[in-house]
Amino acid sequence: MGEKSVVVGIGGLNFNLTNCLGGTLVALAVFFFVYYLSRKISIKPTKKQNMLEYLIDFTNDIVKSNVEDEDAQKHLSLYAFTLFLFIFMMNQLGLFFEFSINDHILVKSPTANPTITMTMAMMTLLLAFNFGVQKYGVKGYLVSYAKPVGFLLPINLIEEFTNFLTLSLRLYGNIYAGEVLLTLIGNRLAKSGGLWTVIASAPLTLVWQGFSVFIGSIQAYVFVTLSMVYIGNKVTEE
Repeated sequence: MGEKSVVVGIGGLNFNLTNCLGGTLVALAVFFFVYYLSRKISIKPTKKQNMLEYLIDFTNDIVKSNVEDEDAQKHLSLYAFTLFLFIFMMNQLGLFFEFSINDHILVKSPTANPTITMTMAMMTLLLAFNFGVQKYGVKGYLVSYAKPVGFLLPINLIEEFTNFLTLSLRLYGNIYAGEVLLTLIGNRLAKSGGLWTVIASAPLTLVWQGFSVFIGSIQAYVFVTLSMVYIGNKVTEE
């Protein structure tokens, strides 16, 4: 992956156009996908409605399995559903649609960029802090860092930082590695020995692409599950 992202400067600020374009495409894809499935909601559900209800039940089960607080569950259902679809679509985008001009890439999986995954991880952790403060108050929440015994305070603070890194870098590493290997197969291996390497790389590309779809789906599930675990820990008194 030798391509560079397109960065434009506006008003003294730099904007990564590659991430913005990929994120916008995914947002539109999620919107139209959900809109398509929910066009005709009825008491006797159609196949499309069944699929939508299955997805909602799937993410709701993740929330209920990891968050004991019923009030928090009500607020997290929509977040988990949106987060799962958004990450799933972002993970798959670069596998099927990648567009570049010369050495600059315009469209790829946004989750192959650590800035995007760190932003989502920070969003989850800030949401966890918010739920913790709402449940215990500012003082009670801050005191919880010194529980069950005071000398664990530094370890509990370091844990917040490691949670942020593991949540964000796990997703980034898996998606980035998958796209690197796919690029190597398509651009390097296929062109290395003429026609026979082109023919040999075709099934290999399909196999790796299928495996990457599986990895992208698992990583979306893992990210949402860990997010709910972190939030659940903040609203559960040990």
